[in-house]
Amino acid sequence: MPLKLPMSLLQLPPPFLLPRLPLNHVPNRGIRSLTPPRPNRFNRSQDLPLLESTTAAALERKAYTIPLRTGVLGTKKGMTAIYNPETGRRYACTVVQMDRVQVVAHKTRKRNGYFAVQVGSGWKHPSNVTRPLLGHYAEHGVSPKRHLAEFKVRDENGLLGIGETIRASWFQEGQFVDARANCRGMGFAGGMKRHGFSGQPASHGVSLTHRSMGSAGQSQGGGSRVYPGKKMAGRMGGQQVTVQNVKVLKVDDINGLVVLNGCIAGPDGCVVKLQDAVKKPWPDMPSNVEATAETVSGMV
Repeated sequence: MPLKLPMSLLQLPPPFLLPRLPLNHVPNRGIRSLTPPRPNRFNRSQDLPLLESTTAAALERKAYTIPLRTGVLGTKKGMTAIYNPETGRRYACTVVQMDRVQVVAHKTRKRNGYFAVQVGSGWKHPSNVTRPLLGHYAEHGVSPKRHLAEFKVRDENGLLGIGETIRASWFQEGQFVDARANCRGMGFAGGMKRHGFSGQPASHGVSLTHRSMGSAGQSQGGGSRVYPGKKMAGRMGGQQVTVQNVKVLKVDDINGLVVLNGCIAGPDGCVVKLQDAVKKPWPDMPSNVEATAETVSGMV
């Protein structure tokens, strides 16, 4: 005998005609861990710092390593020597010349995520500049530059005015700078010249392979392959090298010369980036060009 449904259920309208009620309870679906973390009795203090994984927090942690002022672009002219008249000691030095160094553009944290100053040096004929870059120069009212570089600064106080000229008096005698330049390229070099390998024996047991690098890896134990990063023959030199804590011996503001103690990377005529040394105290100098010129004139 079929079951008889109650009259209350028979009188209900179809489900699609019933009003939809809001569901306040949303089930929490997920995978429950088989090994939940154990409570740590040391992690209950109210003074614990919050986890900082944002870009702004990362920049804040690295703020002490970012210079306060922008750097400059120069050309390595060569090496010479300076004698100290008091002690008679001879100092080998490098001469760097600054040619029409100007501020071209700014990078801000709101628009680019960090503060930086784009600096250009030299001059380039407009017919040899691409149209997008020519429009970039025209927008900021700066003549086309031969070289462009970007120097990070800590905050907006290090942003110079667009179009301002940076002279050699930007640095002061006795301060320390970091010099970055591309070292001299050696071309394709073997293992002995590139990595200092001792080579194969010079006489017994070796024929015509005295300067070869030898084995590049094992046959079976290492997977029959050459490990990434293996020191082998290849192109040598041509990469950027930074010489830190270089002392400024002399500054010639009229000729745009900065004389540095010792040697720096790169051949004569290469582009050198000079900026305040990171591992030395920041120089006690104003961050803008006009105040720097007033300070230098007052020293003279």
